[in-house]
Amino acid sequence: MSHDLSLAQSHAFQLARTLMVPVTLFEVDGEFGVMPSDELDDADVVVVHEYDPYQFGPAH
Repeated sequence: MSHDLSLAQSHAFQLARTLMVPVTLFEVDGEFGVMPSDELDDADVVVVHEYDPYQFGPAH
Protein backbone atom coordinates (compact mmCIF):
# COMPACT_ATOMS: atom_id res chain seq x y z
CA MET A 1 0.00 0.00 0.00
CA SER A 2 1.15 3.53 -0.72
CA HIS A 3 0.12 7.06 0.20
CA ASP A 4 1.60 8.37 -3.08
CA LEU A 5 -0.93 8.27 -5.93
CA SER A 6 1.60 8.84 -8.73
CA LEU A 7 3.80 6.02 -7.42
CA ALA A 8 0.78 3.71 -7.19
CA GLN A 9 -0.25 4.64 -10.75
CA SER A 10 3.22 3.85 -12.07
CA HIS A 11 3.29 0.50 -10.29
CA ALA A 12 -0.20 -0.36 -11.55
CA PHE A 13 0.73 0.40 -15.15
CA GLN A 14 3.97 -1.62 -14.93
CA LEU A 15 2.25 -4.55 -13.23
CA ALA A 16 -0.41 -4.68 -15.94
CA ARG A 17 2.28 -4.66 -18.64
CA THR A 18 4.38 -7.30 -16.87
CA LEU A 19 1.55 -9.72 -16.10
CA MET A 20 -0.41 -8.83 -19.26
CA VAL A 21 -3.67 -8.87 -17.29
CA PRO A 22 -5.94 -5.99 -16.25
CA VAL A 23 -5.06 -4.60 -12.82
CA THR A 24 -7.05 -2.28 -10.61
CA LEU A 25 -5.68 0.68 -8.68
CA PHE A 26 -7.84 1.16 -5.61
CA GLU A 27 -8.00 3.24 -2.45
CA VAL A 28 -8.87 2.06 1.04
CA ASP A 29 -8.40 3.98 4.28
CA GLY A 30 -6.42 6.73 2.52
CA GLU A 31 -3.89 4.35 0.98
CA PHE A 32 -3.56 3.09 -2.59
CA GLY A 33 -3.13 -0.51 -3.64
CA VAL A 34 -2.90 -2.51 -6.84
CA MET A 35 -4.03 -6.02 -7.65
CA PRO A 36 -5.16 -8.07 -10.64
CA SER A 37 -8.73 -7.06 -11.41
CA ASP A 38 -10.07 -10.62 -11.35
CA GLU A 39 -8.83 -11.03 -7.75
CA LEU A 40 -10.49 -7.87 -6.41
CA ASP A 41 -13.95 -9.43 -6.13
CA ASP A 42 -16.47 -7.22 -4.35
CA ALA A 43 -14.07 -5.78 -1.79
CA ASP A 44 -15.03 -2.62 0.06
CA VAL A 45 -12.62 -0.33 -1.82
CA VAL A 46 -12.82 2.75 -4.00
CA VAL A 47 -11.68 1.88 -7.53
CA VAL A 48 -9.44 4.66 -8.86
CA HIS A 49 -8.61 3.18 -12.29
CA GLU A 50 -8.30 -0.12 -14.14
CA TYR A 51 -5.23 -0.62 -16.30
CA ASP A 52 -5.69 -2.92 -19.30
CA PRO A 53 -2.34 -3.83 -20.90
CA TYR A 54 -4.00 -4.48 -24.27
CA GLN A 55 -5.37 -0.95 -24.36
CA PHE A 56 -1.83 0.40 -24.84
CA GLY A 57 -0.61 -1.98 -27.54
CA PRO A 58 2.19 -4.59 -27.36
CA ALA A 59 4.79 -4.39 -24.58
CA HIS A 60 8.38 -3.61 -25.61
